[in-house]
Amino acid sequence: MDKEMERKCFELAHYIFPDVHETVEDLEVKYPVRRIKKDACVTRYAPSPTGFLHTGALFMALVNKIMAKQTEGIYFVRIEDTDQKREVEGCVKLLTEGLKEFGLTPDEGVISENEEKGYYGPYTQSKRREIYRICAKHLVEKGLAYPCFCTPEMLKANHDAQEKNKVVPGYYGIYAKCRNISIDESIERVKAGEKFILRFRSQGSHLRKTSFIDGARGKIEIAENDQDVVIIKGDGLPTYHFAHVCDDHFMRTTHVVRGEEWISSVPIHLDLANAMGFEPPVYVHAPLILVKEGESKRKLSKRKDKEADVQYFIKAGYPVEAVIEYLYTILNSDFEMWRNKNKEASLDEFKFKLNKMSSAGSLLDMMKLNDISKELISRMSSKEVLDKVLTWSKKYDEALYEVVSKDLEYSRKVFAVERENVKKIRKDIIKWEDIKENFYYFFNELFEENIKESGYIYEFNEKITKDIIKKSLENYIESYNENHTKDEWFANMKEQAEKIGFCTDMKMYKADPDKYIGSTADFAKIIRIAITNKENSPDIYAIMQLLGKNETLNRFKSAKESI
Repeated sequence: MDKEMERKCFELAHYIFPDVHETVEDLEVKYPVRRIKKDACVTRYAPSPTGFLHTGALFMALVNKIMAKQTEGIYFVRIEDTDQKREVEGCVKLLTEGLKEFGLTPDEGVISENEEKGYYGPYTQSKRREIYRICAKHLVEKGLAYPCFCTPEMLKANHDAQEKNKVVPGYYGIYAKCRNISIDESIERVKAGEKFILRFRSQGSHLRKTSFIDGARGKIEIAENDQDVVIIKGDGLPTYHFAHVCDDHFMRTTHVVRGEEWISSVPIHLDLANAMGFEPPVYVHAPLILVKEGESKRKLSKRKDKEADVQYFIKAGYPVEAVIEYLYTILNSDFEMWRNKNKEASLDEFKFKLNKMSSAGSLLDMMKLNDISKELISRMSSKEVLDKVLTWSKKYDEALYEVVSKDLEYSRKVFAVERENVKKIRKDIIKWEDIKENFYYFFNELFEENIKESGYIYEFNEKITKDIIKKSLENYIESYNENHTKDEWFANMKEQAEKIGFCTDMKMYKADPDKYIGSTADFAKIIRIAITNKENSPDIYAIMQLLGKNETLNRFKSAKESI
């Protein structure tokens, strides 16, 4: 650029930004290179405040947190609110509280609705307007940005012409109407108060290729950017592309982790960074979380899928540790092999590797999440389970909370039944909302509610008639002794079964089942349903011991009277 052109560019920049006196060099001093160890990662989770915390976004935040933590770097949160028409009130609170619930609170940045911490802020883009104006002025001075006076009608005409000519849509080449307006004309129109936006003057061509090294996928070759993208909108705020390039440079971000759908935007970001004289960060494009729809797959949708909102998992009562562990299975292809060898190990011990990230979208696998959650809960002590149930139900199921909190020692024993009285730990609980379904029979109020809703579920073959069931319960009531040991209890049950005509020897029963009403197992099922109204449950002897003599006998009598 010759001296005269340089002078005119400076003059244009002055008229567009008459009140901007700081320079890019001043910003470099204000936001210096971070003093952290070599190879430490500075990562960021940068959501737009347009809705709830998405499960896919939670995954991205997790990747950022892990990368920073494992390299002794820094993970921060930046709120990208430059598109203020789409902003949802209260969203920042939802996002920050969601991150906190899942243990992903940042080292710096936006940590709550009204609080930021760190030396590289503000961490909310709408508060960084002056930084973008300084950077935009810098580009105008270099002749790499220009005012665009196109009206919406002109832009639509451009788009229509491109459709007619079947060319790539956008603002470039002959379709960049304001690109070749003389600087003198631009100055006069700006001075006259004509409305404008600022566009980047791209030097690229979509006919040429550029390449970059993706942190997870390796070398990617892609067409150069030739679009004169908007960098400053009519409201004075930057577009995502320009804000991202400026922010990640001056916040000294080393790695930008985002969904694979952003790969196509990399040429724009590299073009802008090069124009600004910035060294771009390493781009890491992580797999999207997908769901199956018919025979095809699609991105997990805010509108269509309840699992897209992380609050679905919280409200259902999945332990957050289970959700995070499930996301680890998407994170690295070798995680499940590591977990099988290190069942009790902390997730912090797993060594995350960028080159082990999937290059394709990952299907949301609720069965795998359920298995992880069941396994995790099965390893909890009865006190841990009780504490978790109380915390969850107090917020999401008041009726359950009232029942469980009425007698805390009794409730602890309830959750101990399937942990301390069986050889193999049962894995019935997937999430805390399952508690009522799986443990209602321990609590009189819930048990009575269940009987009112469904009645007793006695379903036997034609030999085990209502009279047989009734007689079985009568005999058992008469013989029940709460002081029996487990062996004595079982011997008594076999004795009562035999009196009625049930076979107490399984070999004999299998040899000639027609000779008997049923087996001891059938008799035990009658007892179990009377006590729990379930065909499967933990040790029935332990349940009756916990319920106590009066409640046990009351249930037998109620069951008998219902027949």
